[in-house]
Amino acid sequence: MSDARERAESLFARHFQADPAGVFSAPGRVNLIGEHTDYNDGFVLPLDISQRTVVAASIRDDGAVVAVSEGHGDAVIYDITSLDSANLTGWAAYVVGVVWALAQHRSEGSEPLGVSLAICSDVPTGAGLSSSAAVECAVAVAVNELWGLGLEPPALAGLGQKVENDVVGALTGGMDQMVSMLSLADHALFLDCRTDDIEHIPCSWSAAGLALVVMDTGVRHANASSAYGRRRESCEEAAAVLGVPALRDASLTQLQDHQGALGEENYGRARHIVTENARVLDTVDALRARDFETVGALFSQSHLSMRDDYEISCPELDLAVESAQGAGALGARMTGGGFGGCAIALISAELLSHLQGELHHHFSSRGWQVPRVGVVRASAGARVEQAL
Repeated sequence: MSDARERAESLFARHFQADPAGVFSAPGRVNLIGEHTDYNDGFVLPLDISQRTVVAASIRDDGAVVAVSEGHGDAVIYDITSLDSANLTGWAAYVVGVVWALAQHRSEGSEPLGVSLAICSDVPTGAGLSSSAAVECAVAVAVNELWGLGLEPPALAGLGQKVENDVVGALTGGMDQMVSMLSLADHALFLDCRTDDIEHIPCSWSAAGLALVVMDTGVRHANASSAYGRRRESCEEAAAVLGVPALRDASLTQLQDHQGALGEENYGRARHIVTENARVLDTVDALRARDFETVGALFSQSHLSMRDDYEISCPELDLAVESAQGAGALGARMTGGGFGGCAIALISAELLSHLQGELHHHFSSRGWQVPRVGVVRASAGARVEQAL
């Protein structure tokens, strides 16, 4: 993270000819299990990773929002008094959209304040590691602190989801922002997406000689794609057929009783959600019991469900999972929204070099890019890096 911080401070100094008033950061995340359950009022079990997005920032007294982001060319400039979320596009939608949302929380009639923002990130984009949520949460923490709004982390997470849904146009759930804001080091975040109740679950596999590995296939996705939206529509249609508020409330028996009315596609989509929710609960129990073989088996079951029922995997993700399993992993699964990105595996630390060899062999033989492999340690959530 220190590298991203140094780059953000340097970028701020170069562009604004001054030192920032504060430095703020938020992490990317890996979802252990619970994919696409968040917008179905279900359960998820993500953890934060060490890669972070860093924002160097200062208040402006001219009412301007000026943001510059590493790798995105020229700065964007907006007038805070005339910000319109409908006019925000590209990377600015994630950044300035958060400023727009927070501006609604300032007292009516208060003097308009602006903000200068310089953003750098070590979170890979499009890899299923929630790079967009990391940006939203880092900016939210920065502006909340600079403007003295006093909003609590759950509220900031909710604003991030609002920006993702209403400004960016990606119909995602709120898991990514919640974990980016609220996680503890060395713990996963067990989140009930209906009630927003959370529980921090210890991640103690390293004491058992195991490692959680992320395999980045290099295949990139776009969460705002029609494929993602269509799956959300399928879930809503299935819930309506079953007569339940959300698929979190459905059972396998109900699905089987209504299989004909649901149709093949919606039946498969719904079955993934119902069984995935059960797998999250079982994984939480297994982690508490330090039963890592069961955790691994649940990972692998989850991948099959995403591949066959929810249909969000791709050949590269499938091969990464199969390579990890062949290298002796206790289990493996794709992680994130799907259609590309990363897979994870729970594997003996002694087998890491063997895993890398298996990946190199299988991907090279197909002429595909060999996945980058990294060991994940659960990290803490969004924070102030440098106080005002």
